[in-house]
Amino acid sequence: MTERLPLFPLNTVLFPGISVPLRVFEDRYRALVHELMRIEDPAERLFGSCAIREGFEVGERGGQSLHRVGCVLQLTEVESHPDGTFDIVAVGRGRLRLESLETTGEFLAGQVDLVDEPAGPGPRADETATVARGTFETYRTVLSRIRGEDVLTGDLPQDPTFLSWTMSATCLLTMRDRQMLLEADDAVIRLAMLTEMMREEIRAMVVLPSLPATEVSRTGWSPN
Repeated sequence: MTERLPLFPLNTVLFPGISVPLRVFEDRYRALVHELMRIEDPAERLFGSCAIREGFEVGERGGQSLHRVGCVLQLTEVESHPDGTFDIVAVGRGRLRLESLETTGEFLAGQVDLVDEPAGPGPRADETATVARGTFETYRTVLSRIRGEDVLTGDLPQDPTFLSWTMSATCLLTMRDRQMLLEADDAVIRLAMLTEMMREEIRAMVVLPSLPATEVSRTGWSPN
């Protein structure tokens, strides 16, 4: 079923179950926050985010400048500032497929279909998750050694689906890889993809530890 959601395009890929802080200063996104805050039920303060395609900007070319599969977000925290800007926190609630883009209002909006995750983790989920966790341990060990400090610390989730989203958000991958993970059909496929991606990164870091992929500070982006 298609529904209308406000849109907040970003130059990164977001994932369900993951919280993200955003700095809001552009007029149209300030208007979006104002619109969401007028919704009485916090659980209904929903908006969407699709990654901006490389080389394009959101604007006259509309949907052509955005990836079609994105993330549904719930606004959970808002801090307003005297200059009219906001610091907000949102958490991913699911996936969307963008069918059309509306650019004539105060803020961007889109007609979207919600993309459901298959019920249950699927066959071979536990086995695939175990392999992915082991690969991740090697991945962050190699990365920590290169950085000279512990990075990507913390315990991984046990649930295969949440594990797949957490690792997708945590691993230092290109936008193309992150978008492919977001579009993967289920957790088993996603975990298998992550395992291969991490193995490629490990091989690259061992051969050439100064590769940009080893930079941990990839979490900063401009949402506007």
